[in-house]
Amino acid sequence: MSDFLRKHIENIVRLSDAEFEEILSFFQFRKYRKRQFLIQENQLVDELFIVKSGLLKCGMIDDSGKEQILQFATEDWWISDYTAFYKHQPARLAVDCIDDSEVYSITYTQMNEVCRRIPKAERFFRVKSNLGYCALQDRVLALMTKTAKERYEDFIHQYSEWSNRIPKQLIASYLGVSRETLSRLYTS
Repeated sequence: MSDFLRKHIENIVRLSDAEFEEILSFFQFRKYRKRQFLIQENQLVDELFIVKSGLLKCGMIDDSGKEQILQFATEDWWISDYTAFYKHQPARLAVDCIDDSEVYSITYTQMNEVCRRIPKAERFFRVKSNLGYCALQDRVLALMTKTAKERYEDFIHQYSEWSNRIPKQLIASYLGVSRETLSRLYTS
């Protein structure tokens, strides 16, 4: 199981066996069932999750009772309520499983400790955070500047491997369109 995590980290930094074993000791491996929550709204969040297998979503229920999806995550993707994690405040977002999933998790304290002990780990987390920030910026710009059809085409292109596993109402929420609009886009 640890081969997955080592490969993931070594896409950014090379590690000796001793460095990897020390880093691995800070992570916990967990299995979750479909529809099981990793994070619920208003809960204190102390973990980041890297997806080994499965499919998860991150979002919230708005004041009108509608689900708003911020992110999907599958193998090699990180997921959490980052604001709650870094600012030590209650979650505004929930993270739950669309499919049975396996993840590695690391707490805020563990992440800081591993970064203190192994500078390569600090570089890894910094690069991952920067890439996540870039992805979020791209998503916001797409919502601001692209048509629903363009956002749908981008979604299908970017997530072609697993877009068929996501219920259409969740895709619609992610794209910021109604289920009816998505149906029209899907058939055009």
